[in-house]
Amino acid sequence: MSLHQKIQDDLTSALKAGDGFRVGVLRMLSSSLHNRSIEKKGKGQDTELTDEEALEILGREAKKRKEAAELYEKGGRSDLSAKEKQEFILVKAYLPEEVGDEEIGKVIEGVLANMGKVTQKEFGKVMGEVMKQLKGRADASAVSALVKKRLQ
Repeated sequence: MSLHQKIQDDLTSALKAGDGFRVGVLRMLSSSLHNRSIEKKGKGQDTELTDEEALEILGREAKKRKEAAELYEKGGRSDLSAKEKQEFILVKAYLPEEVGDEEIGKVIEGVLANMGKVTQKEFGKVMGEVMKQLKGRADASAVSALVKKRLQ
Protein backbone atom coordinates (compact mmCIF):
# COMPACT_ATOMS: atom_id res chain seq x y z
CA MET A 1 0.00 0.00 0.00
CA SER A 2 1.39 3.39 -0.96
CA LEU A 3 1.92 6.11 1.61
CA HIS A 4 -0.66 8.30 -0.11
CA GLN A 5 -3.24 5.51 0.12
CA LYS A 6 -2.39 4.89 3.78
CA ILE A 7 -3.05 8.55 4.57
CA GLN A 8 -6.38 8.35 2.72
CA ASP A 9 -7.36 5.23 4.67
CA ASP A 10 -6.36 6.85 7.97
CA LEU A 11 -8.39 9.92 7.02
CA THR A 12 -11.44 7.75 6.45
CA SER A 13 -10.92 6.05 9.82
CA ALA A 14 -10.51 9.42 11.58
CA LEU A 15 -13.71 10.71 9.95
CA LYS A 16 -15.62 7.66 11.13
CA ALA A 17 -14.16 8.01 14.64
CA GLY A 18 -15.04 11.71 14.77
CA ASP A 19 -11.45 12.76 15.58
CA GLY A 20 -11.55 16.36 14.35
CA PHE A 21 -7.90 17.22 15.02
CA ARG A 22 -6.62 14.15 13.22
CA VAL A 23 -9.01 14.75 10.32
CA GLY A 24 -7.70 18.29 9.90
CA VAL A 25 -4.05 17.23 9.81
CA LEU A 26 -4.69 14.30 7.48
CA ARG A 27 -6.71 16.51 5.12
CA MET A 28 -3.81 18.96 5.03
CA LEU A 29 -1.40 16.13 4.17
CA SER A 30 -3.76 14.71 1.58
CA SER A 31 -4.14 18.14 0.04
CA SER A 32 -0.37 18.61 -0.20
CA LEU A 33 -0.01 15.22 -1.86
CA HIS A 34 -2.87 15.94 -4.24
CA ASN A 35 -1.34 19.31 -5.20
CA ARG A 36 1.94 17.57 -6.05
CA SER A 37 0.01 15.09 -8.19
CA ILE A 38 -1.63 17.98 -10.07
CA GLU A 39 1.80 19.58 -10.51
CA LYS A 40 3.09 16.38 -12.10
CA LYS A 41 0.07 16.20 -14.41
CA GLY A 42 0.78 19.74 -15.60
CA LYS A 43 4.31 18.67 -16.54
CA GLY A 44 2.96 15.72 -18.52
CA GLN A 45 4.20 13.14 -16.03
CA ASP A 46 2.41 10.20 -14.43
CA THR A 47 0.15 11.61 -11.69
CA GLU A 48 0.75 8.68 -9.33
CA LEU A 49 3.10 9.73 -6.54
CA THR A 50 5.94 7.46 -5.55
CA ASP A 51 6.55 6.82 -1.86
CA GLU A 52 9.81 8.78 -2.19
CA GLU A 53 7.92 11.85 -3.47
CA ALA A 54 5.33 11.47 -0.72
CA LEU A 55 8.08 11.24 1.92
CA GLU A 56 9.65 14.42 0.55
CA ILE A 57 6.33 16.26 0.87
CA LEU A 58 5.67 14.89 4.35
CA GLY A 59 9.17 15.89 5.40
CA ARG A 60 8.50 19.44 4.23
CA GLU A 61 5.20 19.55 6.12
CA ALA A 62 6.85 18.23 9.29
CA LYS A 63 9.55 20.87 9.00
CA LYS A 64 6.91 23.61 8.63
CA ARG A 65 5.16 22.44 11.79
CA LYS A 66 8.39 22.24 13.76
CA GLU A 67 9.49 25.74 12.72
CA ALA A 68 6.05 27.20 13.40
CA ALA A 69 6.03 25.68 16.88
CA GLU A 70 9.43 27.23 17.62
CA LEU A 71 8.31 30.64 16.36
CA TYR A 72 5.10 30.54 18.39
CA GLU A 73 7.11 29.57 21.45
CA LYS A 74 9.43 32.54 20.94
CA GLY A 75 6.40 34.79 20.51
CA GLY A 76 4.90 33.65 23.80
CA ARG A 77 1.99 31.78 22.21
CA SER A 78 2.32 28.44 23.95
CA ASP A 79 -1.24 27.45 22.97
CA LEU A 80 -0.47 27.68 19.25
CA SER A 81 2.94 26.14 19.79
CA ALA A 82 1.35 23.11 21.45
CA LYS A 83 -1.06 22.67 18.53
CA GLU A 84 1.81 22.80 16.01
CA LYS A 85 3.79 20.30 18.07
CA GLN A 86 0.83 17.89 18.06
CA GLU A 87 0.54 18.26 14.29
CA PHE A 88 4.29 17.66 13.95
CA ILE A 89 4.01 14.43 15.96
CA LEU A 90 1.14 13.22 13.78
CA VAL A 91 2.98 14.00 10.53
CA LYS A 92 6.20 12.48 11.85
CA ALA A 93 4.38 9.17 12.42
CA TYR A 94 4.28 8.73 8.62
CA LEU A 95 7.98 9.41 8.16
CA PRO A 96 10.74 6.82 8.55
CA GLU A 97 12.53 6.85 11.89
CA GLU A 98 15.39 9.35 11.97
CA VAL A 99 18.92 8.08 12.32
CA GLY A 100 21.13 9.14 15.21
CA ASP A 101 24.32 11.19 15.23
CA GLU A 102 26.45 8.05 15.18
CA GLU A 103 24.86 6.81 11.94
CA ILE A 104 25.09 10.28 10.38
CA GLY A 105 28.77 10.37 11.34
CA LYS A 106 29.37 7.05 9.57
CA VAL A 107 27.72 8.34 6.40
CA ILE A 108 29.76 11.56 6.56
CA GLU A 109 32.98 9.58 6.96
CA GLY A 110 32.04 7.39 4.00
CA VAL A 111 31.32 10.41 1.80
CA LEU A 112 34.56 12.11 2.83
CA ALA A 113 36.52 8.92 2.12
CA ASN A 114 35.03 8.77 -1.39
CA MET A 115 35.68 12.46 -2.08
CA GLY A 116 39.28 12.42 -0.88
CA LYS A 117 40.73 15.61 0.58
CA VAL A 118 37.87 18.05 1.20
CA THR A 119 38.03 21.68 2.32
CA GLN A 120 35.48 23.99 3.96
CA LYS A 121 34.70 25.40 0.50
CA GLU A 122 33.27 22.05 -0.57
CA PHE A 123 30.77 21.96 2.29
CA GLY A 124 27.82 22.10 -0.13
CA LYS A 125 29.03 19.11 -2.13
CA VAL A 126 29.53 17.06 1.02
CA MET A 127 26.09 18.07 2.40
CA GLY A 128 24.40 17.21 -0.89
CA GLU A 129 25.94 13.75 -1.02
CA VAL A 130 25.26 13.00 2.66
CA MET A 131 21.61 14.12 2.39
CA LYS A 132 21.18 12.05 -0.77
CA GLN A 133 22.39 8.94 1.07
CA LEU A 134 20.25 9.61 4.14
CA LYS A 135 17.11 10.35 2.03
CA GLY A 136 15.03 12.23 4.60
CA ARG A 137 15.99 10.04 7.53
CA ALA A 138 17.92 12.86 9.21
CA ASP A 139 17.32 16.51 10.03
CA ALA A 140 19.36 18.73 7.71
CA SER A 141 20.38 21.08 10.53
CA ALA A 142 21.83 18.17 12.53
CA VAL A 143 23.69 16.89 9.47
CA SER A 144 24.98 20.39 8.73
CA ALA A 145 26.35 20.79 12.24
CA LEU A 146 28.13 17.43 12.08
CA VAL A 147 29.59 18.12 8.62
CA LYS A 148 30.87 21.55 9.74
CA LYS A 149 32.40 20.01 12.85
CA ARG A 150 34.09 17.29 10.78
CA LEU A 151 35.46 19.71 8.15
CA GLN A 152 37.10 21.96 10.75
